[in-house]
Amino acid sequence: MKYALPPFALPTVEVAGTDERFAVHRIYCVGRNYADHVREMGSDPKRDPPIFFSKPADAVVANGAPVPYPSQTKNLHHEIELVVAIGRGGRDIPVAGALEHVFGYAVGNDLTRRDLQHAAKNAGAPWDVAKGFDQSAPVTAIRRAADVGHLASGSIWLEVNGEPRQRSDLTEMIWSVPEIVAALSAFFELQPGDLVFTGTPAGVGSVVRGDSIVGGIEGLDTLRTTIV
Repeated sequence: MKYALPPFALPTVEVAGTDERFAVHRIYCVGRNYADHVREMGSDPKRDPPIFFSKPADAVVANGAPVPYPSQTKNLHHEIELVVAIGRGGRDIPVAGALEHVFGYAVGNDLTRRDLQHAAKNAGAPWDVAKGFDQSAPVTAIRRAADVGHLASGSIWLEVNGEPRQRSDLTEMIWSVPEIVAALSAFFELQPGDLVFTGTPAGVGSVVRGDSIVGGIEGLDTLRTTIV
């Protein structure tokens, strides 16, 4: 096969404890999945259907790699999240069988140009430029579900320059991992290689150049990112 241009590099994420890489197909994200975060963003945390948006696959950033402060924003925010790695595809997946499709889990940061998101909300416009910019998805190595189990509880936290910003527990998610996978598969045929960012707790806030962001989830790796 001949290409008109050289083919781009396949985005991948490390698989913890192995020399394998997890090839990323798509990145899906869930909005408003912790009641305390919904309230801090000025909305009512009723158990409405999950809100989904996406980031490009090549937005992934390896753990420890620096992230350039993005253009066109004066208010870049951190959002620590549990990331679900899909290992088996499917459409219209039932909640009861959803965990059979999960390869493993990681810690991610859904970096957000908050000022652009607010402007989009006010205009009734999509969130693409606020959420899907270059290098907007730092993520740790993926821990296989076979090794760590299926995470339904455990502390989730984030610090900036050693100052606590976010702290909660996975039990506070409005929509559980099986419910998220089932709901998402009603809109998209999930594929092996999909990553799902499952939402962030309260405490989101701005970061600037030079800030050191450290966050984690009980049982998974610690995510370390410096904004440059």
